[in-house]
Amino acid sequence: MLSLPRLAYTFSLFLSFSMSCSSLSAQEYTSKQFVTPLRLSYIEGEVSFWRQGAPDWVSAAPNIPLTAGDALYADKEGDLELQMGNRNFIRADGGTQINLVNQTPDFIQFNLASGRASFDLRLLPAGYSVEVDTASSVFTIEHAGYYRVDVDSDGDIHFTTRRGGFAMMVPLGGTAMSIHPSEEIVVAGSTDSQVETYAAPELDRWDHWNYERTESLIDTQSDRYIPYGISGASDLDHYGSWRLVPDYGTVWMPDSVPSGWAPYSTGRWSWDPDYQWTWIDDEPWGWAPFHYGRWVSLQGYWAWVPGPAIRNPAYSPALVAFFNFPPNQSGGINSSGVAWVALSWGEPVKPWWGKSGFIGKPSWNGWGGPRVVNNTVINNSSHINVINITYNNSHVENAVVATTHEHFGNGHVRDAPVHITRPQQLEQIHGALSVQPSPTSLVAGRSTGNRPPDSGVSRPAIGTRTPNPSRLPWMDKTSQPQTNAPIGQRVVTVPTPLPSNLTRPEFGNQTGAERLRPESPPRFVERRHALEPATPGNRLVSPSDASQTAPKVNRITTPEASQQRLNSLIPPEHAVQESARTIPEPRKVEIAPPHVTSTENHKQAQVELPGKPANRVFLKNKVKKDEPSKSVIKKTD
Repeated sequence: MLSLPRLAYTFSLFLSFSMSCSSLSAQEYTSKQFVTPLRLSYIEGEVSFWRQGAPDWVSAAPNIPLTAGDALYADKEGDLELQMGNRNFIRADGGTQINLVNQTPDFIQFNLASGRASFDLRLLPAGYSVEVDTASSVFTIEHAGYYRVDVDSDGDIHFTTRRGGFAMMVPLGGTAMSIHPSEEIVVAGSTDSQVETYAAPELDRWDHWNYERTESLIDTQSDRYIPYGISGASDLDHYGSWRLVPDYGTVWMPDSVPSGWAPYSTGRWSWDPDYQWTWIDDEPWGWAPFHYGRWVSLQGYWAWVPGPAIRNPAYSPALVAFFNFPPNQSGGINSSGVAWVALSWGEPVKPWWGKSGFIGKPSWNGWGGPRVVNNTVINNSSHINVINITYNNSHVENAVVATTHEHFGNGHVRDAPVHITRPQQLEQIHGALSVQPSPTSLVAGRSTGNRPPDSGVSRPAIGTRTPNPSRLPWMDKTSQPQTNAPIGQRVVTVPTPLPSNLTRPEFGNQTGAERLRPESPPRFVERRHALEPATPGNRLVSPSDASQTAPKVNRITTPEASQQRLNSLIPPEHAVQESARTIPEPRKVEIAPPHVTSTENHKQAQVELPGKPANRVFLKNKVKKDEPSKSVIKKTD
């Protein structure tokens, strides 16, 4: 007899069709109300974060979801990266303050107060606009490409387009102008701006790093298994293994977790003005597995199940069930609190965010698999009325995580853990939590970080839209703006739709050296006889074998970058050491089950993982069983 997960998976296509015919699903409702937040995916050095209503700037950490009104500052040696889906990246260098002003389903607006930032946009949907505001000009991007914005100490703006990038700008007090590919626009002055155009300069170290990092992030194995457009696929490649198991299909298992670990146990709860209580995980891979999919326990190991891929995955602030627990039910603690457990295969979330018609109603928001309630597959979610749900993971040891009301949202969960002794007696929460947010909850109780210079905070900016008003429950229209907050916008008018006959800036008179002609594109004959690195499923290609395909080689103009590419063509033992600013190697650590202490090595743990490896490659040059080896074939008369 088929198990429930297997049976549910078998009927998933039929159920997906029947569910799409329902009158109004939760996913249809939320897709019109919310946008997927940007992910702070990478930081290096000192990076600070500020949210409207927070007491001060705090130290930033990866996996913070950004909302309109948030600001980031990278100190002298700091760098940061924002992911917008799985093909668009915004990066800022040391001394840069960048603010997220507005975000809608088809528009996003940034304010660059100081420093330099790159917008590496590999795929923009039709009709989507990216706006970059500065003190003297507004730049609008509607095409994929590589864009760089520099704000120098004098306030002059440099805007550069590459890789076919095309944009439009409006200087303060001026008219709209077009920016063509491979151009550098220089805007001098903040009141009576002078705009000039030059040829884009040669790529520098910052540009090369952006190019190489993006290439590493967009070519991932995990994209095979998760819905298209989700951020963080590359992290799954580096920090875990994909397995093929009978009941759930492909699942992802983290490489290393501490003994007693459970999903949603190593991180913080933070208050988001749009999604309310939002989970921020500590792990570098802690984005996709905590905002999409479900978690299951397999033979003592935790596994994340993305479920069948759907076209438009919907983000959730967390995918857990919440409970209240009274005093003295938590191992002798005389305080009440909040407990939660990760949702298992097909289980619905009861939203604590959104409008009154959405909060508290079972929802499969963003889930593409079968819908399961109390081990029963639901055919039509719009007609269910469930009071209490038995969550499968609540029966797994250590899976129910808890903390007190006083600590929830005000610090790390591990700083005030509560051990639940009788999880079956917990009171389920149907809708909004009783915990009220505070200014500290906006930054999850993080320590104070470095504030940007006052010149950047107080520098005026122009844009096409003003910032949204406060969406915090304790702030009203009479609240005074904070002195440590980034300033607002001055509005300029941009023609919509953009006309096709925009004027272009005048050619600049700062007569620097003429840019050198680029080298000719590389030819395959130059790589044909190089040794192809040995990989699983491929044999080492000999120089005489011209039938193999050489790896793709990108255009490189510096000797250092050329040496790095050359290293990829020779065996690793002969390669030159790579630059220090590359993606770190995956952690080679042992895999410990969530509630079993393991001292075995990584190789042994891999053998014992449930299921089979999912990332097997095709075995080339395989010899058929009935075909004799060429080495034993003899010539006959």
